Amino acid sequence: MFEDRGYKRTFYSAPQSVTSLVAAFLEPSIGVGVYLAVALAFDEPIGRSDLTLALLVFALTFPGRNRFWDRPLNAAVDIFASWLALLVILALCGYATRSLGLFEPGVLVWWAALTPPIQWLAFFAGRRTLRAIASRPENRRRAVIVGAGELGAKVAGAFRARGDIGLSFCGYFDDRADDRVAEPARGQRLGPLGQVADYVREHGIHEVYITLPLGTQPRIVGLLEHLQGTTASLFFVPDVFAISIIQGRLQDMNGVPVVGLLETPFTGTNRLVKRLSDIVLASLILLLVSPLMVAIAIGVKLSSPGPAIFRQRRNGLDGEEIVVYKFRSMRVQDDGEVVPQATKQDPRITPFGAFLRRRSLDELPQFINVLQGRMSIVGPRPHAVAHNEMYRQLIKRYMVRHKVKPGITGWAQIHGHRGETDTIEKMRARVEYDLEYLRNWSLGLDLQIIARTVKLVFFDRHAF
Repeated sequence: MFEDRGYKRTFYSAPQSVTSLVAAFLEPSIGVGVYLAVALAFDEPIGRSDLTLALLVFALTFPGRNRFWDRPLNAAVDIFASWLALLVILALCGYATRSLGLFEPGVLVWWAALTPPIQWLAFFAGRRTLRAIASRPENRRRAVIVGAGELGAKVAGAFRARGDIGLSFCGYFDDRADDRVAEPARGQRLGPLGQVADYVREHGIHEVYITLPLGTQPRIVGLLEHLQGTTASLFFVPDVFAISIIQGRLQDMNGVPVVGLLETPFTGTNRLVKRLSDIVLASLILLLVSPLMVAIAIGVKLSSPGPAIFRQRRNGLDGEEIVVYKFRSMRVQDDGEVVPQATKQDPRITPFGAFLRRRSLDELPQFINVLQGRMSIVGPRPHAVAHNEMYRQLIKRYMVRHKVKPGITGWAQIHGHRGETDTIEKMRARVEYDLEYLRNWSLGLDLQIIARTVKLVFFDRHAF
């Protein structure tokens, strides 16, 4: 329709910011650069194995996270956790390929010790630099908000929370009196909507944020017509806080702008990265723990009658039914319309099964599910089909967690939401953590979760 009338596309996905682009290359480059510098300091020749390690480090850490806006302590913790997870993966790869002996131990130790503080110093210096640039008067941009409701107050609050973005907030425009606008906006009204364009021209306003509800569309159209006679940049802020946004993004569908509100994070290259990381890590882990799995299977068979592997129907990606494998830890194999959750001192659990559950060893066969493509290593934990049918009616947005493959471990599990969910509040909290994972997914986050899960396996005593 648009092409027939000679229109060009007018909506574009937002370009990547310069700071995001710098951050994407900064972290991987530091990881590689420090290794090469340490190797040269030890008078070690840079050989094929060193270049292979450098390429692997760059691939696993690219793109780097944009931490320039994080608090210094939060950035330090995140850098250290990500680096530790990366070292664990590299160590597993080196052990599996028997290539650890190709590297000088002193180089590896100094590289592992120096890289995190250097990364933190680089991001801290970048943060200070950006703040200094944003504080210069010539770089400050004046902004006003049209609409002094709750949404407008949220936008103003975002301005104040991010004082380093170089915006000077001047005030609100709204036709309502102060006693009818949001409380944070009272006393900051600059005038009614009819005065916006004149104010923008007279005071050199750079950016105008429109937060009016869609019900006022005729007023918005008229306002835009007047503002197009100014040089200000215009932004429309839709009121979508009433719903849970998962991977919101602007897309172009043959010239038609489409706003995605709820979408899986695993599309395009993200889907490829997620699947490749699952295959590589699951293969390595199965290779390393295969003797342990054989021993556990023998132990299950000797501890009680029944098969070593328990198969249970669960809901996977897009709610489709899948079969999940576990080492049998109970004397029964519940998989019907009603599946009682395991509880402390549950008489169905065998003594050997209790040991497996405490250490999460009963979950090891699920790495086979990962290779099959039914599950991921990291993702929302799958629940029995019977439990899903119950909770989907009781918890808002419960089924959103099925926008991705279920995982062996997840964001909820490392925050203490493991084992029995004997109340709706516990399950609701687990679901909220799962949704937070979907909103913020990255390969680095997956590596953090894996590293913290390893710690929980050895130190957590709350699972049963």
